Amino acid sequence: MADRPPRQRADAAENRRLILAAALEALGESSEVSLNSIAARAGVANATLYRHFPTRESLVLEVYRYEVQQLVAGADEFLDSLEPADALRAWVQRLAQYAMTKHGLAAALRTATGPGTALFAETYDQIVGALGRLLDAAARSGAIRSDLNPDTVILALAGLWEIDPNSDWAATANELYELLLGGLLR
Repeated sequence: MADRPPRQRADAAENRRLILAAALEALGESSEVSLNSIAARAGVANATLYRHFPTRESLVLEVYRYEVQQLVAGADEFLDSLEPADALRAWVQRLAQYAMTKHGLAAALRTATGPGTALFAETYDQIVGALGRLLDAAARSGAIRSDLNPDTVILALAGLWEIDPNSDWAATANELYELLLGGLLR
C-alpha cells in the first residue's frame, strides 16, 4: 500500500483555509502586514498560524498557490455556468483581480516565483491550461477565432500586471480586455 499524506482534521483544514483567505486579503492590501494581524483577521491563534506556516515565506508561497488554484478552478466554474464567450470575459476579470493580488504580494514573491523557478513553471502551466480550455470552448461556440494559442493570448494579457492597483484598475482591465477581444473575434 502506498504511503498517503496524513489526513488533516476538519477543524485544522478549516483553520488553514481561513488563514489563507485572510492572508490573501491582508497581503493584497499591504505586503508589510504582520503575521499576528493575519492570524487575528483569520480568527485563529498565532500558534495555529505558525503550526500551518512556520515562516512568512511559507505563508506567502501558499497564498500564491491558493490564488492560482482559485483562478484555475474558476475557468471550469465559468464554463459550467456561462456561455463560452461570457466565461472567457468573467475569467479575464478574475485574472485581473489575481494580477492585482499578485501585485500586492510582489515583494514577497519576487524571488520565489520568478521565471525559471519550479513554482513559476507549475503555476504558469496551470493558468495557461485554464485559458486554453476557455479559448477552445469559445472557439467551438463560434464566438472567437479558432487559431489562438493560449501562450500568445496570456502574453497579450500580461499588461494586467502593469496596472496600478491604486488606480481604477477594474476599468483599465476591462479596457485592456475589450482591446484584446477585438483580436480574438472571428
